[in-house]
Amino acid sequence: MVTIRDVAREAGVSIATVSRALNGHSNVTKATREAIEAAAKTLNFVPHSGARSLTNRQTDTIGVILPDLFGEFFSEVIRGIDKIAHGAGKHLLLGNMHGSSHETTSAIRSMRGRVDGLLLMPPDSTAELLSDHLDANMPTVLLNAQAEGRDVPFVAVDNYHGARTITEHLIARGRKRIIHIAGPKHNRDARERLRGFADAMREGLGEKHPVVLPGDFTETAGQEAARLLLAGQVPADAVFASNDVMAVGLMSVLDEAGVAVGAETLVAGFDDIPLARHVSPKLTTMQSNMAQLGSTAAMLLLRMLRGEELGSEHGVVLSPRLAERGSTGRASPNGGATIAGAPADAA
Repeated sequence: MVTIRDVAREAGVSIATVSRALNGHSNVTKATREAIEAAAKTLNFVPHSGARSLTNRQTDTIGVILPDLFGEFFSEVIRGIDKIAHGAGKHLLLGNMHGSSHETTSAIRSMRGRVDGLLLMPPDSTAELLSDHLDANMPTVLLNAQAEGRDVPFVAVDNYHGARTITEHLIARGRKRIIHIAGPKHNRDARERLRGFADAMREGLGEKHPVVLPGDFTETAGQEAARLLLAGQVPADAVFASNDVMAVGLMSVLDEAGVAVGAETLVAGFDDIPLARHVSPKLTTMQSNMAQLGSTAAMLLLRMLRGEELGSEHGVVLSPRLAERGSTGRASPNGGATIAGAPADAA
């Protein structure tokens, strides 16, 4: 079997130089690269699947970097990406940055030379981060983010209007003491959902300072919020959680305490993860269709890999849809009671 060492000997260069050429690094001169290609052709060398093809310098691999790989949200995004990538004969190389900007840059660097294109969902997209670390020569599509100062295509969910819609739904149900369980402060989606909630509360109920509880998109955050409600520290007749996972955590504690979700207290989430349709009562939420988010981004990236020049003007904004289910019940004549025992219109 011909090895990289044989190619190096035939081309008269070091093994390291052959390796750099195989991985598409730019620090190899044109003459040297051509010598390596000629040597590989003469020896009928077939590179390892992790190296770049010497004829087209492609790996047939797409890099996917997400804030995390755990949870139904991210698994649905990956499912959508994989459906398109698999159909195009592409492999996926997954990476995550655990919500850290530093790890985001490390993850981006780790993909260089190993993938043909990149799908990136940064935890908190900043112009500095993207401008400094995105490779201008690597086709890239952003998920739920936009790059200021860089002409990069993106696919995003309209989190702001989605949050307004679901908050207005709770108001239309006659609820007045609506609280919000926010997502992580550094997360762009969470900030947009909080902004939509606050605007809907101000315009719909004249509430300039609605109650917002801290959260982190985990079930535990929802459970902790429920305990505050049950203790009477935060009277509420409805809760909008920034994602479904927190909403489900909230509902589990309320249910154990004998609170009738959908009657005494209305609960709504965001994302429509599969679990939202299997809890009891079923969770009212915004269908952001995470799989579509992933598949749409993958289709844009494939167009770029075929040679199309796409920029931010080709960005796609997906409009989430309200899925009304049992957790928001029906509006009662007096607007419903708070679980803390205070009337819904109490000061």
